[in-house]
Amino acid sequence: MVRVLIVEDSPLQRNFLKMLLESDSEIRVVGMAENGAEGVRLALALKPDLITMDIRMPVMDGFEATRKIMQAQPTPIVVVSASVEAPDLAITFSAIKAGALEVVEKPAVAESAGFEKIRQHLLATVKGMALVNVTRRNLPVSPAAISPRVRRPALRAPQVVVIGASTGGPLALNILLKALPRDFALPIVIIQHMALGFIRGFVDWLQTESALPILIATEYQRIEPGKVYFPPEDSHLVFARRSVLRMTKDPPVNYVRPSASVLFDSTAKAYGGEAIGVLLTGMGSDGATGLRAMRESGAFTIAQDEATSTVYGMPKAAAELGAVDQVLPLEAIAPILVTMIKV
Repeated sequence: MVRVLIVEDSPLQRNFLKMLLESDSEIRVVGMAENGAEGVRLALALKPDLITMDIRMPVMDGFEATRKIMQAQPTPIVVVSASVEAPDLAITFSAIKAGALEVVEKPAVAESAGFEKIRQHLLATVKGMALVNVTRRNLPVSPAAISPRVRRPALRAPQVVVIGASTGGPLALNILLKALPRDFALPIVIIQHMALGFIRGFVDWLQTESALPILIATEYQRIEPGKVYFPPEDSHLVFARRSVLRMTKDPPVNYVRPSASVLFDSTAKAYGGEAIGVLLTGMGSDGATGLRAMRESGAFTIAQDEATSTVYGMPKAAAELGAVDQVLPLEAIAPILVTMIKV
């Protein structure tokens, strides 16, 4: 049984979330708070398995509440937000940086379009995130882990880096991208699974700490060295040909659109061995088969290790498929990328 605390200032939304969550027999709401300060107090008193956190609240907002909870009693926190306005998105991603695991779309009325999909995603996220050991995050990395140990001596000079991430990915990508130097010489194309409406705010948040320009790709865009590209929301991102991106509305792959496997498959076809593939933290198995296609084409492939992954689902699936050349802690990935392109 997953014991949940709801932190939400709207009485209507609190009761609606409670009804929605308890529609699953494996979830029980043990408390409801109407502002962040009360949420902190109830979190310490009730010790729930998971907290759903609103963002814009009186007395104390969702970022400050998340920060205080993670300092006093680390607990899995899922941000539940309907707002895609810039100020609220800034708070949302600050909460992610403070320790929240995921942001999901706040369900509207039950009769609204897409409600059942949003409901199922919320329930799956709550049950999955309740299992995350949040106390092990940001473990120290030894110098030996950061030193390069490339195992395939016949590598060709890489021309692009492609990255896939899901649960825990926003914080992981923030750490990775801000560790890359301003003169990083390759284009980077990234798939991050994210709720609808949040990708623009996510890109803007990443840009506040990264020296590299971060863009949402446009149709048939030619990628440039030292720039980072994300797909528009709800679109697969693929290489139409080497150095040229395009978007598709093809059906979801591994239940998601965009899919890391779709990007990786197209990278294998466009670049062969002249690419580096990276698969970061995430629930499920998206990216695993695509990373294997890249490795079989001669590309070098990296997966984040279990100790630094929020959820060791996608990297584990790739490792079990034999798709990974090197398993690395998160903080070691940027130094390896820099070293590889300078060899």
